[in-house]
Amino acid sequence: MHAAERPTMAHVVATGAGKAMMQRGNDPTHEYILQLTGKERPRVLFVGTATGDDAAYIVTFYSTYSSDRCAPHHLPLFHRDVDDLGAFVRSFDVIHVGGGNTANMLDVWKRQGLDTILREMWEDPASNVVFTGGSAGGICWFEGGTTDSYGPTLQVLPEGLGFLPGSFCPHYDAEDQRKPLLHAALKSGELGAGYAVGNLQSLHFENQEFRAAMSPVDGGLALKVAAVDGEIIETPLPLTVLTASAPITTGPST
Repeated sequence: MHAAERPTMAHVVATGAGKAMMQRGNDPTHEYILQLTGKERPRVLFVGTATGDDAAYIVTFYSTYSSDRCAPHHLPLFHRDVDDLGAFVRSFDVIHVGGGNTANMLDVWKRQGLDTILREMWEDPASNVVFTGGSAGGICWFEGGTTDSYGPTLQVLPEGLGFLPGSFCPHYDAEDQRKPLLHAALKSGELGAGYAVGNLQSLHFENQEFRAAMSPVDGGLALKVAAVDGEIIETPLPLTVLTASAPITTGPST
């Protein structure tokens, strides 16, 4: 799928980990995302399709994106309770997609029409939405990536929404299969040149333009990765270390 061109501003913040980042309740990455909206109390929608709308994950979202910092809501698609999905989803400033099974998530979105709604939001010149998430919630915005959707042996997933060109590889510092699979896919052309990040690192794009790599910890991993003449070139991206306003706590567990 070709990346969709967009003439006006929208944001994507793609993170390496989904649940692990959500559990870090006052991680400064969350505040960074909220501030991109330019609103004092942005409306944030959590989409937990990739874990089958797991209740514990949703509880963690409401703990992290609490009502004292934003207006949080979640969208269940396995027990859907909204008729006009388009009007509901378009009313939010932040679309936060949880980690989990990327392939199943994309299939459900297509069946429910959510993929079309998100694409219309991305392409709408009047919108200024922040699309974000970790793991599956990071891969989905790109043309493709690496996934554990099909079992313990990782595979290539080339059917992302394609808002951003190229590929995204999460968990690059945490799962041994990620690097060799990405390298092979880049060399074969199955995936286009793109990005790889560690669990706690995030990439910020405005429209399709890369703006920054950020991390809540020192020594994080964020790379631009491409195959050039059959060789893999990994280019480190400069990392901005975000500072938390209070010690980072984790929980509740998912």
